[in-house]
Amino acid sequence: MIDMLILAEKSSAAKHMAKAFGGMTGSVVGKTYKIVHAHGHLMEFKDPEKMVTTEADKQRYSSWTDMQTMPWNQDDFSWAKTYAKAYNAYTKKSKSTRADVTAIKAEAANAKAILMATDNDPSGEGDLLGWEIINAIKWHGPVYRIRFADETPKSLNQAIRQMVEITDQFKQGEYLKSDARSKWDFLSMQLTRISTYAARQAGYRVKVINQGRLKSVIVLKIWQQQQLIDNYVKTPYFETKFKDPAGHIFARELKTEAQKQAARFADEKSGQADVARYTKSSVTNLKRVHKTQAPGALLDLAKLGSLLARQGFNPKEVLATYQKMYEAEIVSYPRTEDRKITQEQYNELLPVADRIAAVIGVDPQLLTHRTLRSKHRASSAAHGANRPGVKVPQSLAELAKYGPSAQAIYKTLAANYLAILGEDYEFDRITAELQLYPAFKTGFNVPVKLNYKAIFDDAEKGVPESQPANQTVGPEAIPFMYQGANPKPTRPSADWIGKFLEKHNIGTGATRLSVQAQLTSGKNAFINEKRGFYTLTQPGTIAAILVRETWIGSPQITKQLFDHMDAVGQLDEAPAVVVNSATKVIAHDLPLILRNSQELAQFVGQQSKVRTTKKYKTKPKTQGHYRDGQTVEFNSTWGGHKFSAEEIRKLLQGDTISFNATSKYGKAYTATGALKQQTFKGKNFWGFKADFGK
Repeated sequence: MIDMLILAEKSSAAKHMAKAFGGMTGSVVGKTYKIVHAHGHLMEFKDPEKMVTTEADKQRYSSWTDMQTMPWNQDDFSWAKTYAKAYNAYTKKSKSTRADVTAIKAEAANAKAILMATDNDPSGEGDLLGWEIINAIKWHGPVYRIRFADETPKSLNQAIRQMVEITDQFKQGEYLKSDARSKWDFLSMQLTRISTYAARQAGYRVKVINQGRLKSVIVLKIWQQQQLIDNYVKTPYFETKFKDPAGHIFARELKTEAQKQAARFADEKSGQADVARYTKSSVTNLKRVHKTQAPGALLDLAKLGSLLARQGFNPKEVLATYQKMYEAEIVSYPRTEDRKITQEQYNELLPVADRIAAVIGVDPQLLTHRTLRSKHRASSAAHGANRPGVKVPQSLAELAKYGPSAQAIYKTLAANYLAILGEDYEFDRITAELQLYPAFKTGFNVPVKLNYKAIFDDAEKGVPESQPANQTVGPEAIPFMYQGANPKPTRPSADWIGKFLEKHNIGTGATRLSVQAQLTSGKNAFINEKRGFYTLTQPGTIAAILVRETWIGSPQITKQLFDHMDAVGQLDEAPAVVVNSATKVIAHDLPLILRNSQELAQFVGQQSKVRTTKKYKTKPKTQGHYRDGQTVEFNSTWGGHKFSAEEIRKLLQGDTISFNATSKYGKAYTATGALKQQTFKGKNFWGFKADFGK
């Protein structure tokens, strides 16, 4: 019997652990071990109707069309889980994870303890994933946990020397946080059913209108911004400003709306009259102040994604490629919430900094700041900010095997990190004002030494400030009429939505990018993405309109939800606070979504054309009394087999029967199943349901 069974999250992590500890089996820190692994979540919640006991509840919770059944009573649910089904894109088939769980259970039978070595996610996802498996195999022995910054041998060996016991899962904040979140998301399925029903009732042929944390906030914000753009009316204004011979503009600082109204005129004639009130003036109070600026913050995954979107890489591709690069130790852990690094993490990369610079074409002579600035230093950080890994590629070309965006990911990430090894940007700030009208001022920066900006420029425009053609100011300036206009609303983009979510402190960078990847991918995508700019598809527009004025679409409510989840993770709140809030959201939002659906045509446009329905030959029906006394009707044939009188009798008694059937591919097999009430496209019906081992 071994001392501990090490449970990794996926095969790549298991291989890294084997490399660090000396094999898939062996001895480490004085204990014998064997490494096993999952491949993501092996367990998932059963369908709602399968987590209740009475027939009435089963029918209630299977409905997508009866709005009277919602909000659900979560106390009705057993919260039981079943084996997940993994879809294979190549075979076009789904496979149950039963065999994976069974294999882990068999290995656990020969272990004294389980060591959970799943990913250390900020959301607690790795802890939930591990406990799902441990609970599924009905393990009652000791459970330990290790947390590692990355999957390098150094980090893993350090982590295993700091393992902690977590046998009582209900005292482990990370698990409780993630479990509460998963239950909240499960209950939020109601919002998807409500929205899908509402859209279909309004006449739109939609597959499914998903709603949920972040998703609803993002699509609603994009729609609202698009409304501002569509309704934008350019309103010119005329304002007095001054200009000197070098072209420097002197203007008043107009902060408040009242100041703007007093200084700006709606018509040109009034503007000219205002200019006539002024005369040329000498320039005075000329100052030249030398200033410095330290490198900006390290990137998170959302910001990295928005920068790469400008180069044509979509969020889904960036996430997939980054993960592969992480597994190869080329970059750091992707799903971190850290924006800083520890001194130890800084020291770890320092010896390879010059090599990283050579790969991305940065002059190593710029890397002279060899102490970690306080603005980039964290006293503790589980993973540290996103940055290059200790394993340095020979060239950018070598990275192409990881994905289309690999070279861009590495170049951007490495340049951003190396910038903290550059000296502060130096510039002169030149300011002046008018002698007769001191409220009119000018100011501009003159770069002196680019320093870190020559490595990575973190300015919004992405290019270093250009030096003015003429730095001479004055000696006098003359008034002129400036014509401006109200600014046009910003076009929605990956960077724009990222800043919005960051402003409201909603989700980690990795979460923000992951949700954007979901919204921009697949046949039912809600967002069209082109070089980082976003527009909504028809399903996305429908989803946005339906959540107007709802809590699920509110950034403030979503922020509160994240705060409560964090409190659960810190053991400061009971998980029920999070789970129960889902019912409050459903109760509040259900009538609003139904109301909003009445205005879909106004905003979405012409309803989708109904396609000609393919006509199928009507199948013969059988009618009888089911075991509970109710009259039911169902097809007399199934899979090419016609039910005999005896089989019909057994089906009506609720018994299971078996018979020879033919698949749609013409393959013969034995079908086993019973008569069940089922749902198809929102409609309930009775029919034979085969048991395929689900």
